[in-house]
Amino acid sequence: MTTHPTPSERARELVRGAYDLHVHSGPDVMPRRIDDIDLARRFLQVGLAGYVIKSHYVPTAERAAVVRAAVPGVQVLGSLTLNRAVGGLNPLAVEIAAREGARIVWLPTVDAANERKHLEHASPGAKLPYWARLQREMREAGFDVPPVEVVSSDGQVVPELRAVLRIIARHNLVLATGHLGRDEIFAVVRAAREEGVRFIVVTHPDFPSQALPVEDQVALADMGAYMEHCFTPLYSGKVAWETAFAHIRAVGPERVVLSTDLGQPDNPPVEDGLALFADRLLQAGFSEDEIRTMAVRNTVRLATGRDE
Repeated sequence: MTTHPTPSERARELVRGAYDLHVHSGPDVMPRRIDDIDLARRFLQVGLAGYVIKSHYVPTAERAAVVRAAVPGVQVLGSLTLNRAVGGLNPLAVEIAAREGARIVWLPTVDAANERKHLEHASPGAKLPYWARLQREMREAGFDVPPVEVVSSDGQVVPELRAVLRIIARHNLVLATGHLGRDEIFAVVRAAREEGVRFIVVTHPDFPSQALPVEDQVALADMGAYMEHCFTPLYSGKVAWETAFAHIRAVGPERVVLSTDLGQPDNPPVEDGLALFADRLLQAGFSEDEIRTMAVRNTVRLATGRDE
């Protein structure tokens, strides 16, 4: 297995009590570095409060409940991602997930129209994410499903999304924008605020298929959304560290949340991700209080609906 850096003790202490809101643990439909139970035990060992299990394909609230029972002391939370495997913008799926204890609802990722367009223009020989390779296998197997459209031709969110947003608001869940494009994200955040959604996260706005300019990130934060900065795209070189640092400074740490997006077999251990992120932020001149705001205070608020 690839050798990765080890977090400093200072960084470990800075992120103590944090939630990682974006984790790809196993079992999953694709290879993962670690399973839910072992990951929960490792989070307990390093003093992290908990994590959210993200799958591009299946609901994870039931898995999370089993892990909480098996590993007391760690708050493992479930989620739902509205790709074709769960019926796309499926209000019933959201309602059921909420009743099972899911915390985050992601809008389309692998089946987002924006992500499909981005992959179509990928350079030949480009290294594809694990999920992109799986999507290709599904198409070759005959599952060539259409993308999940969240806005109509006039730029307004579709009725099915309005219904989903109302359920998210009623259950006080977190809405995450997934792999939507710039105009879709603005339309969704605007509609979510109209429908009373309290917690909104713009998923990795610097990721290549989003690549939101800094002025857009500031505007979305002004609308009440958190900007999520993930460790994995930075560590893998998909996003430049300096770009993320500049965008975090412009938006302000109080409106930024740190997560890892880890779980891939070739990447660092999931439980190290937030601390490794903290080490890089310290090197870039961010204060301990700023890092704790992004890694702990904001993640606790989103995970629990309350402040640290």
